[in-house]
Amino acid sequence: MAIEIPKTMFAWRKHKGNPEPGHEGCGRIVQIGTEVKGSNLRVGDLVALHAVPGCAGEDCPECSRDLSQICERGHHSGIGQDGFYAPYATIDIRGAVLVPDGVTPAEAAVATDAVNTAYHAIHRRGEVKKTETTFLFGLGGLGFNALQIVMDIGARVIVCDIREDCLENAAKLGVPASDIVPAGKSPQEFVVENGLAGKIDTVLDFVGTHQTFEDSQHIVRRGGKLLCIGSLDTENTIHMKIGTRKRLSYIFSYGGQVRDLEEVLQLIKTRAISPQVEEGRLEDFPAVLKALGEGKVKGRMALMHE
Repeated sequence: MAIEIPKTMFAWRKHKGNPEPGHEGCGRIVQIGTEVKGSNLRVGDLVALHAVPGCAGEDCPECSRDLSQICERGHHSGIGQDGFYAPYATIDIRGAVLVPDGVTPAEAAVATDAVNTAYHAIHRRGEVKKTETTFLFGLGGLGFNALQIVMDIGARVIVCDIREDCLENAAKLGVPASDIVPAGKSPQEFVVENGLAGKIDTVLDFVGTHQTFEDSQHIVRRGGKLLCIGSLDTENTIHMKIGTRKRLSYIFSYGGQVRDLEEVLQLIKTRAISPQVEEGRLEDFPAVLKALGEGKVKGRMALMHE
């Protein structure tokens, strides 16, 4: 079961110095395989491309437990395997999601990971509720989307980032000044000084450095949750006494699923989420790569085949 996609939109990000070649894609269907049955998709449809839809095998150790995004049997488009850096791509039709009207191809492309990963982590893994007070570390490519997702839920969110412009963007979204940790301010001191000690239900760590992981364990309330998505430092320290005495839940999350992507695209359609994405041309890739290395690209960059 496969479809071919031309004029593929794909987003690109740099991760630990190694590119992931086109794991966020969007394109228009030009052909549907003869073995495809029961799909509502048609030739000409604009679809977002989920990079890891899984193999769907009943005997698959992951897919049989609803863990398709960590399936080892299925194709991982753009993640160690051929992705969407091409004018045409062939994918399993289970990984194609119809893009609703009002969502641009660039937005649909980045929705497949930059938004979907945050959505899955917050809704499925962290199960963040409207009644919670959350603390969000990092307003980068995923974190800024995470902020909008939490605000859509209606939970209170305290935001922290070392970049002043990111904090300004949070304020523009409607985060009160009282819920923004000033750049350079100690999160632990901020929590104490603002009467938040013992009130942080869930920490959303989209950074994953030694410092953010350390701060998270100290500021979260007893019985709270640490939702770990960022991994800038590949090893961090769990304080066993803090974790035990507070009865903390350390929750890790990876990627998202097709059902999440369907919901994410609807949130973008209604503008509950507006992904940070810039558009460019594939021919401009060298210049885009240089700008990325210099820190001039905000959020994601989507490149389009002419």
